[in-house]
Amino acid sequence: MTVSSLINARTIFISDVHLGFKDCKADYLYQFLSSIKCETLYLVGDIVDLWSLKRRLFWPEEHYRILLKLYELADQGTRVIYVPGNHDDPLRRFDGQHFGPIEIIHEHEFKTANEKRFLIMHGDAMDAYMKHSWLTKWAGDLAYDFLLFLNRWSNRLRKMSGRPFYSLAGQVKDNIRGAKHAIHRYKTECKAEAERRGFDGVICGHIHYPEYDEEGDIIYANTGDWIENCSALIEDYSGELKLLHFSDRLEWRSSVREEQLQVA
Repeated sequence: MTVSSLINARTIFISDVHLGFKDCKADYLYQFLSSIKCETLYLVGDIVDLWSLKRRLFWPEEHYRILLKLYELADQGTRVIYVPGNHDDPLRRFDGQHFGPIEIIHEHEFKTANEKRFLIMHGDAMDAYMKHSWLTKWAGDLAYDFLLFLNRWSNRLRKMSGRPFYSLAGQVKDNIRGAKHAIHRYKTECKAEAERRGFDGVICGHIHYPEYDEEGDIIYANTGDWIENCSALIEDYSGELKLLHFSDRLEWRSSVREEQLQVA
């Protein structure tokens, strides 16, 4: 992948970067941010992982470069809006303020070029509706840590053999009934929240599972993450939304098919 390719969009959404966490794919994200041109960039929560930093100080140069790149994009005229999540929750206290050229907004209303109104939120507020016991959450955290361990080592081996990045964790989620049920429940609650508040759709992150679903009256768009999936949501100048995967290959994904993204 070369940064000479340019992704020209009206709006770009990313979330769940988790700077300060060892499994953050900062190298791919830096390439992605160096390859974009857009009017507005939304950071939909968990950009900096304060939880992980509290447990262990981990801040390599690659993570610092991401923050510099975000400031550079803002200085060059891109409107950068940061919607904090649960892992960067302290930033919610600065709702309506600026960190340099970056705006901090707890939740936001977004209107596409074709006049669709979206609720932008990280999505952790939906956890209150999930009703998991502490034991289930604890077991889920252990299972997720193990998935990331497998993902980390499987991709190291793939890279050594010249094979492209692959989300083993995402594949497991697709094939475990409990995970699929939790993902569906989360999507249902997000769509219900958007409908209660009079929106046409919701754009969120939180669960590290990129998805775009236009079925029904409410559109659901999850930006995914930069730990397992290296994904972003793109709005073109006609108002169409697409999911994009960016690692050592560039492709876009929809609810019905995957095709190679054509870039200018």
